[in-house]
Amino acid sequence: MRARLPTLAAAVLLATGCAGSGTPGPVAIILGRDACSHCRMAIVSTATAAEIVAPGEEPHLFDDLGCLRDFVATARLASDAVVFVADHRTGAWIEARHAVFTKTPLQTPMGSGLIAHADTASRDQDAAARGGAAVPNGSILR
Repeated sequence: MRARLPTLAAAVLLATGCAGSGTPGPVAIILGRDACSHCRMAIVSTATAAEIVAPGEEPHLFDDLGCLRDFVATARLASDAVVFVADHRTGAWIEARHAVFTKTPLQTPMGSGLIAHADTASRDQDAAARGGAAVPNGSILR
């Protein structure tokens, strides 16, 4: 058994080293504890949340897509940063560059009314998006 220990340790180190490479994924948000990187309010719902994740950097978390939009407008993001938004209907994290955004009368944490979905099918199944107006992806992510 002792002869296998160095092999096992090498395998663990190799796996750990590889885990840090590639595209970063979304981080878990702790509701009521984590604060929005733009407005500093506590994040109370993931339905309208977003985050920016880059290797080697602290993630930027947002409670409202309006906060994400305003932050991105003035911040310099790392070239390998990935922006994630929550699908309002399912709660699943999706890359914002692929998301469908809608301006709704829904009361979001900071009043933007913006919600995101993975695709038009998810948007069309979400009662909160009905009657909303499509928002170009570029007006959120600039």
